[in-house]
Amino acid sequence: MAHNADTTKAGAAVVERLKRLELTGELIAEFAGTMVLILFGVGVVAQVVAAGVGDHDSIAWAWGIGVALGVYVAGRITGAHLNPAVTLAFAAFRGFPWAKVVPYSLAQTAGAFVGALLVRWNYTEVLNMTDPEHTLKTQIVFSTLPGNGTLPVGMWGGFRDQIIGTAILMFVLYALSDSHNLAPSANLSPVVIGLLIVAIGMAWGADAGYAINPARDFGPRLASFLTGYSGAWRDQYGDLYFWVPVIGPLIGGLTGAGLYQLMIARFLPEPEPDIEDAGRV
Repeated sequence: MAHNADTTKAGAAVVERLKRLELTGELIAEFAGTMVLILFGVGVVAQVVAAGVGDHDSIAWAWGIGVALGVYVAGRITGAHLNPAVTLAFAAFRGFPWAKVVPYSLAQTAGAFVGALLVRWNYTEVLNMTDPEHTLKTQIVFSTLPGNGTLPVGMWGGFRDQIIGTAILMFVLYALSDSHNLAPSANLSPVVIGLLIVAIGMAWGADAGYAINPARDFGPRLASFLTGYSGAWRDQYGDLYFWVPVIGPLIGGLTGAGLYQLMIARFLPEPEPDIEDAGRV
């Protein structure tokens, strides 16, 4: 009996170690995928704003391509959330374990932070030339501002925008990841998700810079603050703004996911059984 108890304990310990190893792999994947999207996304904004190379369209396309590449990096291991709003919504409506929400979110934010530090380091000379005082002029390279720092949009307008923009993101993302719907096949999901980001950037980028991702905004904002941008937490009006692209997307993600479940998912037909499989029953 004692031998059996010891064997059971040893087996449980092995299972627990495997679970920890699995979670470690998942967190590394989320870190790496989010870092990749930031390297392209924040990198292109640095190139446009500080170096004057490119325009709004190149920003939208590079963000979309960065997201697609980030999804390809992490997709096989985690499904590539790369966004705490996505992780939270999948926990709320798709059965993702609640215990993993905070670890995933921290890994995503850490990936965004490291990616932004690399961009900050690489563009040091250009940023110093364009904005030696490290003001809001180039702060927007790293984090968002209401009205992109120039249009007459305030903190609450940005908050509204982040809720709506992330709701759109999650509504469509749920459709793209729903096997009962017309989900892309042949590993094309990352490409289509990237196009979704391009479309949001082109249609919903003016009011608040389409952060639509708490990790994407907070990680680079922290990186900029630690490297000389003392005003990183506030907007052009002096309001404490950093919470807007964090809380807004979390609310918007839940809203968009909930609307998809309410309006689309519950009406979808069950997939047709495979004829060959049906013959084996």
